[in-house]
Amino acid sequence: MKRNIPKKGTDQITLYARTYYSLLRTTDAVQIRTLEETHIAMKSLLHTAAGKQKPDMSAFIYGSLRLPRCILDTRLVLMGQSEEVFQRRGYPDVESWQHVTAKARRRPMFFDGKETLAAYIASISDVDDIVPTLTAFQIEWNKMHDLIGLQAGLGQRLREWAATWDPNAPSDTALMEETRQVLQLSPRDWRRLGQVWEEAFPELLCRIADHRKRMAVSLLAGSHIAYRRATQQWWNRVNAHLDFDLSARPTYFVSSNTHSLVNMLTGFALRHEERLLAYLESGADPALSAEAERIRRREVPSNWANFLYYVMRNYLNTQEGADLRAARKAYETAHGITRVPSQHTFDLEVQVIELGRLQPEDVDPRLQDLPLEQLRDSRAVILNIDYPLGFAAYHLLTRVAVNIGELRGAYVIGKAATLNGRIGDVLIPNTIYDEHSQNTYLFGNVFTASDVAPYLVYGDVLDNQRAIAVWGTFLQNRAYMEGFLDAGYTDVEMEGGPYLSALYEFIRPRRYPINEIVNLYRVPFEIGILHYASDTPMSKGKNLGAHNLSYFGMDPTYASTVAVLRRILRLESER
Repeated sequence: MKRNIPKKGTDQITLYARTYYSLLRTTDAVQIRTLEETHIAMKSLLHTAAGKQKPDMSAFIYGSLRLPRCILDTRLVLMGQSEEVFQRRGYPDVESWQHVTAKARRRPMFFDGKETLAAYIASISDVDDIVPTLTAFQIEWNKMHDLIGLQAGLGQRLREWAATWDPNAPSDTALMEETRQVLQLSPRDWRRLGQVWEEAFPELLCRIADHRKRMAVSLLAGSHIAYRRATQQWWNRVNAHLDFDLSARPTYFVSSNTHSLVNMLTGFALRHEERLLAYLESGADPALSAEAERIRRREVPSNWANFLYYVMRNYLNTQEGADLRAARKAYETAHGITRVPSQHTFDLEVQVIELGRLQPEDVDPRLQDLPLEQLRDSRAVILNIDYPLGFAAYHLLTRVAVNIGELRGAYVIGKAATLNGRIGDVLIPNTIYDEHSQNTYLFGNVFTASDVAPYLVYGDVLDNQRAIAVWGTFLQNRAYMEGFLDAGYTDVEMEGGPYLSALYEFIRPRRYPINEIVNLYRVPFEIGILHYASDTPMSKGKNLGAHNLSYFGMDPTYASTVAVLRRILRLESER
């Protein structure tokens, strides 16, 4: 059955995507400036002021968080699926280059120390992410360059200031205030820009003043087979880390993150509560220390275990927490948890959790009322993967399908934008329209509001929602969103549709269809999808370039994790 879906606002988005995909077919590098016109015409919700002279700081900060610091020097960005792809195109040693990271995007990237950045891509969604991000970054950089150039002598003073900058010395407040006003930034946007770039802030301003940004991008290989080969390499690495055969184990597939499931199933942070509190009392993190006091005094209704999990994550990244990192590895191994670290194309950690080896007395208090002792004879595992980006979800899950035994459930916990809720809400869809396949998927989500609400402190739970799985974060505009909102769609994300396309192939003898209504109610396994709202794109400036979920993102994450684990543990114990 065919389904007509809202088309309002899609023409500009489609033109933009077709423009960069057609250009990327060339063997030469594509200049980002050739994409600026169609990027601006798209009127992206993440880049609402792209065509205005005034800098759009939300868009620039969004890009800054998703690009490595070496973007200051980068002239050419190479995209490829594997080391072999780079080798074939004349870059035989990219992995000997400097490994670089972005604050808010997990993607293997390497910088040659001069002007070339190599980025591993896992699916077409990476292309739909990288190209618009580079374009938005360059547009806003050049706006700021032009504004600084209009103020006589400002560029030279910024260069002199950056050359002698001392982080321990008082800043030149007069110069900073002049620059802020010239760039037409609010005090809040100026502070946020400095917070994002930290010690590189002087260099950023110096480089912006010094020259216009002129970047280029090249897609070294874009075939479907190249993506499938990269996925096979990922799975081979997973298998190499296990001492048992996953094809012989019943499996609960979970797509979430690398901390919440393990924290709740081992209780490691709760066992080291005294050490974590001593870390806070040392004054290492005043903001978290203050939050701990507010929780103790019942001034805020935060869950104490969630708070300790967050403190543990911060502490393990410090030098003082090095011994605890080693202790955690041994502790998790004893509890039947194997971690497969990320590498190459997929910057995704994998965790394999053997349910029969869990210790009931160690799990999070919110799970201890379950009959966990009945799991001792279970051979089932939870296969948890760090949340992928967009269509990579399809490649990953289809590869999992070929290599595991019985699938007993597939559960997804991920971020989304909400068109009718608030940041921190949990959205539970039972309909997903997928932009990649143009299918409308109908499925029986095993979760309802009552499964999550008892464990959620700050937000609300909205079930029976309709979701859209979009191409990319930049590839949305107001007309596009309003069209879906008018049709009753309120939940915007990137992975639900690709995951359902893969699940379709678990039960049907052909590849997923195109532009159909697909009924997944009668499937031999459970499907559960929970999204927590991190953006409200219909509200001006309310995106992850304008704010950071920080600690408060733990609340919907753990409420969703409780619901997923209670479902899995109850289902398996009843077997």
